[in-house]
Amino acid sequence: MIVDLRSDTVTKPTPEMYRAMAEAPLGDDVLDDDPTVDALEELAAEKMGKEAAMFVPSGTMGNQLALRTWLERGDAAIVEEDCHILYYESGAPGALAGAVLWTLRSDRGVMDPSDIERRVTKESIHTPGTKLLCLENTHNRAGGTIIPQDHMADYRALADRHGMRIHLDGARIFNAAIAQGIPAREIAQYADSVMFCLSKGLSCPVGSLLTGPADFIKTAKHHRKRVGGTMRQSGVLAACGVYALNHLVERLADDHRRAKQFSEAANSLAGLSVDMATVQTNIVRVNTSSPAPEWASALAERGVKVFATSPTQLRFVFHREVDDSGLEHAIGALTETAERLAGMPV
Repeated sequence: MIVDLRSDTVTKPTPEMYRAMAEAPLGDDVLDDDPTVDALEELAAEKMGKEAAMFVPSGTMGNQLALRTWLERGDAAIVEEDCHILYYESGAPGALAGAVLWTLRSDRGVMDPSDIERRVTKESIHTPGTKLLCLENTHNRAGGTIIPQDHMADYRALADRHGMRIHLDGARIFNAAIAQGIPAREIAQYADSVMFCLSKGLSCPVGSLLTGPADFIKTAKHHRKRVGGTMRQSGVLAACGVYALNHLVERLADDHRRAKQFSEAANSLAGLSVDMATVQTNIVRVNTSSPAPEWASALAERGVKVFATSPTQLRFVFHREVDDSGLEHAIGALTETAERLAGMPV
């Protein structure tokens, strides 16, 4: 058995998605007449409580189009220091939007509102105006952690005081919603724009949605064209998204349950430790007492694929293609690896 826990992006379409792709009515989305893309964008906007949405090839493109649309060159945005927009998007805020990024530390991806307030700059001959606050919920590098709703409300109030917009990188917003037992739109209500991914826990092969006000999305579509992000018969891909949003959101709770079971098992093994406070959704970060790449290699020999995300940390991500038998296999492989690398008796 091979259990791939490198990311939830490794998920493949369900049989129902393949059928939806084959049967999807198509047009040309560049000409604004693909009915399946239209249906997906309407559904996405409704799920986020926004006026409009735009289908894009990737979450990175969605995030960067949001920055390009909200900001003029030389404007500043506040971001958390380990956020995806800063850490994993190849310097795009500077390259594409010409943005200045103020970075702040956080507690598991949750920035202190008072720290944000102190970092806001007013536009002058000397300083850039801080026009945008970027949030990430759930936070990838913090381990899939959630920004509590009271903090989201505080961020909204702070942004309004300073005339800032809020963009939410909600790549895994449905994980955050399911974990809190609320609709995703209750999280999204605090942001002016929200990007979310279809290609992670929702199991779609490609695609993300950028949602927000209608005039914002209209401008963002111009920027999408400029970076080559328009697609033609993209209803083939959008059909998967429609299916996922209608049928695969609630099952994310299974991924969260398995992640917690796995983290508890890992925490009981010699040479490993897990900060259980970070295990809030489908991501588990496991600290290793010896080099993490050695653990990753040993696990691969036992049929478990995993990334070493630092010299002493492994990341395991649970998703639809890891069922209970896959969970048991992963725990068994980790136990055998602990015996080999940490000298723990099985």
